[in-house]
Amino acid sequence: MPDPSTYRPATGTIPLEPGVYRFRDERGRVIYVGKAKSLRQRLNSYFADVSALHPRTRQMVTSAGSVEWTVVRTEVEALQLEYTWIKEFDPRFNVKYRDDKSYPSLAVTLYEEYPRLQVMRGPKRKGVRYFGPYSHAWAIRETLDLLLRVFPARTCSAGVFKRAGQVGRPCLLGYIDKCSAPCVGRVSAEQHREIVEDFCDFMAGKTDIMVKRLQRQMQQASHNLEFERAARLRDDLGALNRALEKQAVVFGDGTDADVVAFAEDDLEAAVQVFHVRGGRVRGQRGWVVDKLDEMTTGDLVEQFITQFYGIFEDDGSEIPREVLVPEVPDDNGALAEWLGERRGSRVLIRVPQRGDKRALAETVARNAAQSLNQHKLKRASDLTARSRAMGELQESLELPTSPLRIECFDISHVQGTNVVASMVVFEDGLARRSEYRRFALRDTSAGTGDPDWIAEVVRRRFARYLDEQVESGADADSDPAAELASVGVPPGIDPSTGRPKKFAYAPNLLVVDGGAPQVAAAQAVLDDLRIEDVALVGLAKRLEEVWLPGQVYPAILPRTSEGLYLLQRVRDEAHRFAITYHRQKRSKAMTTSALDDIAGLGETRRKALLRRFGSLRRLRAASVEDLLEVPGIGRRTAEAIVEALAADVPPAAAVNVMTGEVIS
Repeated sequence: MPDPSTYRPATGTIPLEPGVYRFRDERGRVIYVGKAKSLRQRLNSYFADVSALHPRTRQMVTSAGSVEWTVVRTEVEALQLEYTWIKEFDPRFNVKYRDDKSYPSLAVTLYEEYPRLQVMRGPKRKGVRYFGPYSHAWAIRETLDLLLRVFPARTCSAGVFKRAGQVGRPCLLGYIDKCSAPCVGRVSAEQHREIVEDFCDFMAGKTDIMVKRLQRQMQQASHNLEFERAARLRDDLGALNRALEKQAVVFGDGTDADVVAFAEDDLEAAVQVFHVRGGRVRGQRGWVVDKLDEMTTGDLVEQFITQFYGIFEDDGSEIPREVLVPEVPDDNGALAEWLGERRGSRVLIRVPQRGDKRALAETVARNAAQSLNQHKLKRASDLTARSRAMGELQESLELPTSPLRIECFDISHVQGTNVVASMVVFEDGLARRSEYRRFALRDTSAGTGDPDWIAEVVRRRFARYLDEQVESGADADSDPAAELASVGVPPGIDPSTGRPKKFAYAPNLLVVDGGAPQVAAAQAVLDDLRIEDVALVGLAKRLEEVWLPGQVYPAILPRTSEGLYLLQRVRDEAHRFAITYHRQKRSKAMTTSALDDIAGLGETRRKALLRRFGSLRRLRAASVEDLLEVPGIGRRTAEAIVEALAADVPPAAAVNVMTGEVIS
């Protein structure tokens, strides 16, 4: 464990100006990013009495191996640089406002000629307008089902929309007047967009305008003795009112604000956000985060605003006019200026003092307290289980240290064809998907099998690891860490970019899917490469036996063991990742092989067909007219493709549903 005094900057070398600083571990990986009005004052606090530091801060400074900083001119620049580095390096000790689930939103695809209303999850897309987020997808669907009666906009997918236009017949929603059926020309593109814009106005809070418009139209229809139309408008008005009942009115002045509240203890903090648009609560989100330091509520507010509103890079329309918080941060002026630049107009950050806004803030605070209590009950079990799992593995496998980083390899193939391998990474008992890797195996000749393929992929992985250490400045015949440290370049870091390389870090524990033969093959590679600090085990599927190198009999972990459960999770994730890649390669190979003998069809056109139809089955079902829509495909070529694929239909065969293997 590093001693902070070994990398403490010399007295007087830290500047007094504002700036952003980064702590790196011994391998050069960024583990914490922070900003300060005075770099000297802030950094010196980390090198005081270590025993007096916050537990998580103490863990950070003892895990670090170096510290560096960048001086900036203003606090706004510091905010922007801090957010950029947190997003780029993903430091493990920084507070991360990330959901443990994906919240659905009601999305309107305004970039399309005929915009579509749909439930959407995941990152924001350009050209799409979002309403929400909502706690449950069914809440969006209920609201949407009510509003489609009044705003009959398109909700179908691109494929359904295209097929309806080809056959000249709308879907069921078109027949029951819940879609204006632009696919068959009942309304023009301009008329359909007007419907969508009215829908967006209603969802944005212009509800009174819509209600009054329907009331006027209903009265006019009744006055003109158009009673059927008046009855339909009456039903539409009822649908609007039912939709409005689902969204509680909290402010009568059309307030546009996010109300933020925290509940915290010494180690963790829960945050809840209510999104108020047009005076109505449109959505709610929540997180629970670890606290690094003796953070005040103002510090939590600052970090939340920086990270949460930093995601709206292309369009600041999602940033509200007001952010209501429990405590104003010290650099409130810089934060408000930064948000204003992103939104394009003034943003106010303040604490509500009285009235309805104060009452709503108290409601949000109660939700945050409830969220923290629930998290503690769940997290206690999760943390205990993960710690116990790594402790059991260290004891059972006689490892020198706890296996904080575990890598697992698996092979996937069908009778030796399209052989691929996967590498998955678990850190602190949790999957780290950004470091997953996949391999297309090179030696698939007759006589090779799983042990040979395991040996190949292990050799490729650790040869890359050694090469990257040497490329960073270490001598191949010396200790890489010592050599790199002597030249001032952290091992595993690309000197030209300062970022970690793909295979920069060796695991504490290497797991292979298989028994004694696979373990022996992997150990032979590690011995050949002179890698001695990586523990190796194999997990056999049949009896879940744990095989160690050189052992005649396997180790049997109890079925209730948390350590065995962690190994199973790692192995199953490697299997899932490998078989997904194998299926992709097999599907591509089937498609391209069926098209190889068609005259006039080169590699570029085959790829275009694959992108357009996705699979050989869909390509066989395509007509000549469908093929003509693919760039570069003429009528003669399209007819040749249809004829060739019609003659290439394979006979029916039995298939193993677990492996996808054809049973002869």
